[in-house]
Amino acid sequence: MDVKTKVGENKAFAERSYNQAARIGRKQVQTMTQRETAWCLLTEFTQSESLRKHALAVEACMRAYARKAGGDEELWGMVGLLHDFDYEKYPSAEDHPLKGSEILKERGYSEEVRRAILSHAQYTGVARLSPIEKTLFACDELAGFITACALVKPGKSLAEVEAPSVRKKMKDKAFARNVHREDILEGAAELGVELEEHIAFCIEAMRAIARELGLDGSAAKSA
Repeated sequence: MDVKTKVGENKAFAERSYNQAARIGRKQVQTMTQRETAWCLLTEFTQSESLRKHALAVEACMRAYARKAGGDEELWGMVGLLHDFDYEKYPSAEDHPLKGSEILKERGYSEEVRRAILSHAQYTGVARLSPIEKTLFACDELAGFITACALVKPGKSLAEVEAPSVRKKMKDKAFARNVHREDILEGAAELGVELEEHIAFCIEAMRAIARELGLDGSAAKSA
């Protein structure tokens, strides 16, 4: 192989590598922007720290299930993050999540995102058909219940929460009475997984962001 041929091959390889890196870079920037935009939308409409943390918890569960199912992790995560973004401002069944869907449409979000969010509220009449829709419904109430279970632990930590104890707590109707147990049961059934397996999966997903959720034990230490 002569020098000119070798130089030419090196140049072609360098160009291919550069183009590939550029494509990856553009995708990463786009993904970061989508997530940041979604977070800004959430914080624009939601001032409550507990509601923001709930959104993060559901996002974590959705991302974990997307990885397991081979779904689009960024898309599934976005749906989880935004599913209740309008609730603080429009808490009634007449408005939530319908108002939110209108806002999402104005902001350019896809029909897939809007439909998934609409479907997580039983009363909208939007049937849950796709995996992303079924998963959002299955994770929403459960994420809230797991959070409640962690907060009553001595260390206020997800590390102290295990699936069997969560399942046992579900039988206590006085505990976290605003959480709809029926939705948790129905959600696991729609996913086709055992309830305890579903609970354990979501606990693990939430543990990955325990610090952001304030459930890493630091709250108890500073109390």
